[in-house]
Amino acid sequence: MLALGVVILLGYLVGSIPSSIWVGKVVKGVDIRDHGSGNAGATNTFRLLGWKPGVAVLAIDFFKGYASSFWISQLAYHIGSGPVALFEFWDVDPFLMIVCGIAAIVGHMFPLYANFEGGKGMATAAGMLCGIEPVSVGIAAIVFAIVMFSSRYVSLASLVTAFVYPLLLVMLRYGFGWDIDGSILLLGGVVGLGIIIKHRGNIQRLLNGTENRVSSFEPAVGWLNKEEKPQSGS
Repeated sequence: MLALGVVILLGYLVGSIPSSIWVGKVVKGVDIRDHGSGNAGATNTFRLLGWKPGVAVLAIDFFKGYASSFWISQLAYHIGSGPVALFEFWDVDPFLMIVCGIAAIVGHMFPLYANFEGGKGMATAAGMLCGIEPVSVGIAAIVFAIVMFSSRYVSLASLVTAFVYPLLLVMLRYGFGWDIDGSILLLGGVVGLGIIIKHRGNIQRLLNGTENRVSSFEPAVGWLNKEEKPQSGS
């Protein structure tokens, strides 16, 4: 039990690294939560600061999830045997990986280092799931790209992908016979639901027709870099 608690805490602390806030302060001397949508995530960084800071934030957020699920979970085997005894009905390794990854997602959404005001967890969730089952994440990434390029709504692409991902896991396991542990199916659904709930403001704006769309897929310059007043949106 102690081992499980330690790795969950570590996953949460890694996830709490507020990459967009720190990058915003380093690059432009601003708190990104005070501009644009107010969301401390990669999308708002792209819109406000441009593509280079946006890519940096996206990479860091992705790596937070990947490191938590792929590396931190392995520490349980070195600091105690509690998880093995507690969850005999599931394969321990994937269970620990996804639990530590979820801890990182929670840390990203509610970061300890930033007054619990974080992002929506999409990139961190993608990193976590890539460390566990990369094929399904690759398919989900294609779904995300199709929806985003066709609709020009990043939020809609995130919502559709979060909804589709658990269904992809079920399809791979029961339709194609992939060896995917039950814990991945269950907790993958929890991750998807959490992301959808975190996007509830975007859902309301989509329904109202006020959600911001991607105006161009050219490398973003950033509203603050163009000295334009940031707009509200997703």
